[in-house]
Amino acid sequence: MTPGRQSDAPPGPPARGTKHAAKGAGKKPAPSPAVPGKDGKAGTPDDHGNSGKSGRSFWSGSITIGLINVPVQLYTMVRDRSFSFRLLHRADGQPLKYDRVCTRDGIVVPWAETVKGYEVRKGEFLVFEPDELKAVMPGSDRKIRIDKFVFYLSLDPVYFENTYLLVPDRSEEAYGLLVAALQELGRAGAGTITLRTKEYPVVVHVYDGALVLTTLRHAEEVTQPHAFGILPVLAAPKENELALAKKIVKDLSGDFSINDYPDRYREAVLALVDRKLAGEKIVYEEPHPGEAKELMQALQETIATLAWK
Repeated sequence: MTPGRQSDAPPGPPARGTKHAAKGAGKKPAPSPAVPGKDGKAGTPDDHGNSGKSGRSFWSGSITIGLINVPVQLYTMVRDRSFSFRLLHRADGQPLKYDRVCTRDGIVVPWAETVKGYEVRKGEFLVFEPDELKAVMPGSDRKIRIDKFVFYLSLDPVYFENTYLLVPDRSEEAYGLLVAALQELGRAGAGTITLRTKEYPVVVHVYDGALVLTTLRHAEEVTQPHAFGILPVLAAPKENELALAKKIVKDLSGDFSINDYPDRYREAVLALVDRKLAGEKIVYEEPHPGEAKELMQALQETIATLAWK
């Protein structure tokens, strides 16, 4: 394994920078790219530039537990399939580009004349040179350092950020041993990883027979609900209303499956694309607002509806 052969930048959506300008304005428009189908299969690259199912690993290193090293590679596991639109010039239908325009003099600034700054007061910035930022940048030693094991079900999902697939890098025996141990004990490894310029808290856990790594948000990145100061003092519910509410919860209880919640907006936009390509005229109809009901009436009518199912 050769550390450093992959970029350790966590993948994300494509950058919306200055390279999106349309070339050859006025020329005959190029054929439209293939639109991804409702089954998720398409010939065009996905949001991370991967046209195949597995793509390429973006990081390689080792899971370290004491003196144990398990060489692994990280793969993008979660993809944002939100429908993406481009901003076009209505007159000619061509994409718009975004430039670095100075807010003071209005001129376009080339990349070579840009620096990073931090706003300390309104309109007042500290300028940082690349070497100054490099001095405080966390070192990337290509290790996922596990320092403790925790019960996976004790983890608070509000801190979960991004999840990546861990694939053994000629370490199948050690990888399989770790999968079996974590799965039988219901534990996850907690530790840290450095990706690009940031150190992340992480958990390594078993998912569908494989190891996955989930980056976590730092404690200061999550605001606790009562810290907002806008939550009212909640009164104790009425007994009859609570009884009906508990019955509704019990009647609607069941096993969770993410497949029960498809992306209906994406499906609707894909259908809209087909209709537009077919030349259909789209007419918007204002939805009718629902009738507001008293809480008790709403509870009773919901119970009556569930009784028919």
